[in-house]
Amino acid sequence: MAFIDYYNVLGVDKKASQKDIKAAYRKLARKYHPDLNPNDESAKKKFQQINEAHMVLTDAEKRKKYDQYGKDWQHADEFEKAQQHRRQSTSSGHSFSGAGMDDDLSDFFWSMFGGNSGSRGSSRQHVKYRGQDLNATLQLTLRDVYESHKQLLTLNGKKIRLTVPAGVENGQTIKIKNHGGKGVNGGPNGDLFITFEITNNTPFKRIGNDLHATVDMDIYTAVLGGEITVNTFDGKAKIKIKPETPNNSKVKLKGKGFPIYKSEGKFGDLLITLQLKTPTNLSSKEKELFTELSQIRSNGN
Repeated sequence: MAFIDYYNVLGVDKKASQKDIKAAYRKLARKYHPDLNPNDESAKKKFQQINEAHMVLTDAEKRKKYDQYGKDWQHADEFEKAQQHRRQSTSSGHSFSGAGMDDDLSDFFWSMFGGNSGSRGSSRQHVKYRGQDLNATLQLTLRDVYESHKQLLTLNGKKIRLTVPAGVENGQTIKIKNHGGKGVNGGPNGDLFITFEITNNTPFKRIGNDLHATVDMDIYTAVLGGEITVNTFDGKAKIKIKPETPNNSKVKLKGKGFPIYKSEGKFGDLLITLQLKTPTNLSSKEKELFTELSQIRSNGN
C-alpha cells in the first residue's frame, strides 16, 4: 500500500500550526463535501483523504508518530513499543470537524494507527463526525432592518425562527449554532451562516450608521433664514436655516440616523445637504423685483 503525505493533502507545511491545519481543513472540506459534489467520486475520495489527514495531524500522538516514521511507516511498531504510556489510538471519543459522512479510512491509516481489521471496523463506528456547515442568503429592505424583527426561514424542509437585529448591514453574515447539517455517530451539528442582502428603496443613503439625504431649500429661506420641515427615516423634523446660507450647506441631526447593530437605543446621525432650488415660472412682478435687487446689488447700495 502507498504512503500518504497528509501535509500535501491539506496543502500545508510540515511545521504548520494547529490553527493553520484546521483552517486548511475547513476550506478544503467545504470545497469537496459530497453534498456539494453529488455523484462525483473523485471529490468523495478527496474528501475522505482530507478528513483522514485532519484526524492525524490534529492529534498530537498520531502526528508525532507520523512525522517520525513518514515513508518508513512499516516500522512504526518499534516506535509504539518505545512509548511507555502509549495512548490507545482507536479511542472511541475521538472527534474532529468533519462534515457529515461516515468515511472509509485508507489502508495506510489503519496499518499505521488502527491495528488489525477487527479494530478498524469497531473504531470507525465510534468516530464522531461534525455536521456540515450550511449557508443561506436572506433578502431584506433597508426599512426591514430599521427595527429588530422575527423571520421564519425554510431550509432543506426545516423551519428556522430567526430574530434579525436592527442595524444589520448589507453583506453581513451571522452564525446560528447547531442549525447546520446533522452530526454522525453523536457528533455535533454544523452551524448555519446567514448572509444579508439589503436593498435600499428609500431616499436616504446609508453609510455605516449614518444616513444621508438631500433637501431642497428655496432662495428666500436661504437668503433670509427661517425654518423648514424635513423627512427623517421614522418621521419628520424641523431645522433652522441661518440667513445667507450657501448652497450645499450641511446640517446634522444627531441620533436621527440608523440603529447601531446590537446597541439598543443607539443611532447614528442624519446628515442633510441643503440644495438651493431656483424659482421658475416667475411672474412679471417677481421679475421686476429681482431686477431691482440686482441693480441695488450692482450699485453697492
